[in-house]
Order: sequence, then structure tokens, then C-alpha cells
Amino acid sequence: MSFFNPFILLAALGISLPIIAHLLARQKVKRTDWAAMQFLNRNVRVRSREIRLRDLLLLCLRCLAVLLLVTALARPAWKAGAPDWLPGESRAGVVIGLDASFSMAHGGEGDTRFDRALEQVELISKTLQPGDPISLALLGEEDEILIRNMAYDRERFRQALDDAKVVPAGLNLDRVPKRLGELVEDLDAPEKEVYFISDMQERDWRESSARFQEALADLQEEAEVYLVPVSGVSTNLAVTDFDLVSGFLRKGTTARYQATVKNLGPEPALNVEVQCRVEGVQIDTKIIPQVAPGGSETVSLFVPFHNAGPTRITAEISGDLLATDNVRRVVAVVRDRVSVLCVDGSDGDAGRLVVSALLARGDGGQDEVYIVRSVPWLSLPTEDLSAVDVIVLADVPEITPVQVEQLSRFVREGKGMVWFAGQNVKEDIWNERMAASSSPLLPAKLGQPEESATALGAGRPLDPSMPDHPVCLPLLSLPEDLFSETRFLRRLAVESAPSSFPVLKLAGSGAPILLEQSLGRGHVFMFTTSAETSWNNMALTPVFPMLMQQIVTYLAGREFEQARVVGDSLSLSYAEQPDANDAVFNSPSGETMTVPVREYQKQHVAMLEKAAEAGFYTARVSVQSPGVPVAVNVDPVESEITPLDEEGLEKNLSGLEVNIARSGDELTSSIKTNRSGRSSWRFFMMVALVFLLIECLLADRLRSRKEARQSQTVAKPEPPAVAQDA
Repeated sequence: MSFFNPFILLAALGISLPIIAHLLARQKVKRTDWAAMQFLNRNVRVRSREIRLRDLLLLCLRCLAVLLLVTALARPAWKAGAPDWLPGESRAGVVIGLDASFSMAHGGEGDTRFDRALEQVELISKTLQPGDPISLALLGEEDEILIRNMAYDRERFRQALDDAKVVPAGLNLDRVPKRLGELVEDLDAPEKEVYFISDMQERDWRESSARFQEALADLQEEAEVYLVPVSGVSTNLAVTDFDLVSGFLRKGTTARYQATVKNLGPEPALNVEVQCRVEGVQIDTKIIPQVAPGGSETVSLFVPFHNAGPTRITAEISGDLLATDNVRRVVAVVRDRVSVLCVDGSDGDAGRLVVSALLARGDGGQDEVYIVRSVPWLSLPTEDLSAVDVIVLADVPEITPVQVEQLSRFVREGKGMVWFAGQNVKEDIWNERMAASSSPLLPAKLGQPEESATALGAGRPLDPSMPDHPVCLPLLSLPEDLFSETRFLRRLAVESAPSSFPVLKLAGSGAPILLEQSLGRGHVFMFTTSAETSWNNMALTPVFPMLMQQIVTYLAGREFEQARVVGDSLSLSYAEQPDANDAVFNSPSGETMTVPVREYQKQHVAMLEKAAEAGFYTARVSVQSPGVPVAVNVDPVESEITPLDEEGLEKNLSGLEVNIARSGDELTSSIKTNRSGRSSWRFFMMVALVFLLIECLLADRLRSRKEARQSQTVAKPEPPAVAQDA
């Protein structure tokens, strides 16, 4: 037997109180003999023996009641394996971890994996006694504790289950055992049980990490662990990507977006309809004849922009059993016009090639909503940058400190800049100007020009393994022979800043050719090679116009266009310190959240720590200001919903004594078999109360008899002789 509150046993010393009281009552008083005493001695001796026996009985009852009461308060419990005849009732403290990741929503209405998981929770709750400690947690990217160490009450527990719902996020499996272990530590019960109910996705459980295995083994030392898989079919379609491929985001134009549909099920999907909506209005539809099992298919969706401003765009499929990943969202910030200014520091070749690349499509002409100009770098101080959306610095020898601050402010306001190296660039002066600025304008510190040709004298091509970046999308459609035709003979050696991101690299050496850096609300692209043909042949290949146009598209509408994933932070940047102290974010469900504006890395930023829903959030610099939408999607990795089979799960958990219950009957039987510990505090408490009741009744009866005798003695007249002797 063990005790949950062993220190309370010290209160057993309280039995000394009735003993002391009994001893004090037995103290002898002064004896005075008188004549009539000789007639009473015999009767008194008989009566005193009876009184002593009754006093001893009352003393024993009081001491036993105190001992039993203290034992009950110390919470005695019999461990597993104790004999059945020992007093107690089967009780346990329970922690239930319920997988609430969005794959649990797979299935028909009223018959999802999550619905079946709730049925298992109901079965577990039926094995509990009122008052048993219980905790209930929804496990996902961020855990939600619905109940923490609550004395089990059926109505309150059912109310908590009614609030449980699936969240549009994945499951961090490595963190689950530790989280459940924290809840186990709070329990105060003779036996502790942990239940983890999940669909056991194959991608997570096929080879769980060593960290998970160790944490699960530690959890087993604290409680009996049950894994409860919920069944489900593997059929699932998901829209995994939705990106802008070509087209300028300006009023009166049409852009081409590309949606990717992936079949994660074992059977081919036929005639998959992909719908494109703009602000909720369907504008394009494509049919994919077939998507092979495990395969992906892409379709082009054309979006016309009739109005300027932020535009919500979605690609969606229907008829699938998991609706959460059937839609993908993006935001396009459409401008009334797009103006590009190229500042040429060479003899005119760089500016001419940049302009030609940006006007390569269509008839190569300009209109009032798309303007591309080239000016000498000496004319830069006279240019009005307020009417420019993207500025290109091509082989510019140097700029003044004033121009550095001017360009930094230009980018921070949400506009874009592209920088090209060249033979006229004075690296030392540029580095000096950047070091003097409050924050670096360029993504890297400049070094000296280096030869990048191969041993045979040929230029090195671009690395075909490009990152998942919107600027690279058009290049992925190029044939391999055209892509490899772009060769680089020279480049600047650079020291990349920690905040920069390499977009394009040279094959073989991995040296960066194109770097990106965010600055305030805008972005800066930096080419370590030149825009004209002395260092490379890029301007003579299809790569250059496709790359330049995509960069301008990216920069012209970049601020809120990038979609986020549930769990990501949402940020709102300011070009300068705002008047309002707080920014406002509205969630897709209508919740309003106020976020303070703070200074971060010499910028003013309002950051919502985590996006908890999928949909379009709205960001506002203040309550009264107009809102800008931000697209938030689910992580497509979680769309792989195939459950791990029984053999694979047992193999993964080999060496761990974990109870696996795949059905309700198996779960109930396993609980009855393993739950053998018993709690005895109720038994000891009841026995203590019984002894107290007996003691009270006996003491009351003795007091009544004593009072009756005293009243009889007072009523009887004294004999004269006795009175005379007295």
C-alpha cells in the first residue's frame, strides 16, 4: 500500500489528545471518610469497574476514528497486482491526447476520422468514476488543453468534447510524448493512463525519430500508454501549389497562374475540375483528364485584372473527402500603372539590353500603364522616384550618401530595386556607402571581379536545381538545352549578408549569381554579374527577358502577395514610425486582433505571432485605415493521409511496451485487464465515520444514564443518621 499524501500521516499523533484527556480525568481527588461510607464501599467498587471499562471502550473508539480519518486523508492506494480481497475501488487518472491535425477531418459528413476518435474518447470516459482526475488535449501544431486535471464529471466532460474541433495545421509528433507527460505529472491517482488517439499517418509513423522513441519510453515509466489508431481510407486530392507564372500585375492586363493538383490516393483521379475565382467570382475553369496515383498535374489559369488594388484569387477543386486542402489562395496587388527606371552606368549597352528584355513580349511597345525608361547614372539626382515602381541600377560606378538614403527609403516604402555589377562599379566606394547607411541597401558586401570560366575557357552555366521561388518559375519551363546556353565568364566575389537569400547559383562552384534581400516593405535583387555581354551571354538567351519580367512582376506587387501557411507569423512593415501604436488583424472567421507596433532590426513592424486559420486575413495599420488581404493556406505536407498499417506500426514501436487498441472492444478489454490498482481512501473514511458515530452514540447513552442516576439521588431523602453524622 502506498500513500499520495504521506506527510498527513504525522497527524496520527493526534490520538494522544483523547489519551491525555482520559489520564487527566483519572487524577485522584482528596479523600474524606465519613460514617455512612462503610455502607457504600462495596457498591462503589462494583460501579467503578464498569465505568473504567466504558471509558476504555470510548478511548479506543476515539483513537481508532482518528487513525482511520488520518489514513483516509493520506489517500492510501493498492498498487497493481494486489489481492482482490483488499478494500478499495478501481480508479485511475487519465490523460487523453486527441490528434486534431487537419488530416483528421478526412471522411464524409458525420463520419470523419475525428468523429471516430471522439467515439473512442467516449468509451474511455465510461470506464472512469466520478471524481477521477482527467485531462484532455487537442494536439496539432499548437496544442490546446481543453481540460487539465479536472475531477471527472460527465456533463462537464461532454461539454468540453463539444468544443473540440480539427485545426487546419499539421501535427508535431516529436512533441506529443513530452506534452502528454507534462499533463501526467499533474495527476494524483493510484494508476495513471495516457491515451493518444490519431490516424497514424504513414509519413510520420513509418520511421519516427529517436527523440520521439526516447520520450515515449520515458512516458511509459510514469503511466500506462495506449495508442488508439482510427481507421480511414487513403483517397485524397489536394491543390498543393498556386503561383503567378507570367504577366504584370497592372490594371487592364491578364496574368497566367499555375495550379498544381496532387493525387495522394492509391487510385487514379479522373476528370478533376479546377476552378479559379477572383474575389469569389469564378473566372476560369480547367479539367484535368487524369491524375495518376502519387502523381501531380498542373493547369494554367488566366486571371484578368479589371480594377487596381489588392485582389483575392483562389484555385479550388471539389468532390474530395478532405476539403481543407482543396483550395489554395494568393493575393495580387494590382497597380494602375507600372513604371520601371533603368539607371545606366555603362556606355549605354546595359540600359538598352534591360529595356529590351522588359519589352520583349507583344509588340515591344509601351503604353500609359507600362512605362520602361533608361537614363544615364549622372541624371539620377534629377529623377522623381515617387512615380517609379522599380529602379534598376546597371553598372553604376557609385552613388552619394544622400542617394543611398533616398534609395533605402524608396525600397522601404514597398517598391523594388535591381542591382547589376559591371566593369565600372567601384566596389570600395559602394561598400563604404553601404557601411555608413543605417541598414545595408545591398544583400552582400562587394569583392573583386573573378573569373568563373571553366578550364577550357567556356563560361559556367546556371545551376539547374533552383529553389522554390516565384522568380524561378518561368525558367523551369525552359528546355534544358536553352537553359544551359546561358554562360558566365566573370562575376563579383561577394560576402552575402545573413538576411540575404541566394536565388540563382553557378553550376559546379555554387557561387551566387542572383541574391534577394527584404528591406522594410520592399525587396532588393542583386546580380553579381553584368547586364551587358562583356561578362556573360545572358542577355542573348531567353533566360534574361523571362527573368527580368518576372522580377519586375515580383517587385511591383510583392508586399502582401506571398502566401503564408497556418502557423506562420503575419507581419505588417512601416516605412517610418507610424502615428498609431497598434495594428489590427482580422481573421477569416471575423476575429479582430490588435497587435502593437515594435521596432525590429531598425524597422517598425507589427507582427501577429501565428496564423491559426486558413483563409484571407486582413491587415490594417489602424482600425480606420483600409485593409490589405493576406492569404494563409494549409501545409500541403499534411495532405499525405495514408495510415500506417498494423505491421508497420508494431515494427516502429518494437521494444516499447505500448498498448495498441484498434477497435472499441479491444480498447475496453485492454483497460479492464491493465487497470488493477485500487484506491482505499473512501473505505477508510467510511469506517472512520462509523467509529465516530458509535462513539458518539455510546457517549450520549452513558451521559444520559449518569444524569438519570444523579436525578434519582437528589430526589431521595437522606437518612437522619447520615445527616447527623455529616
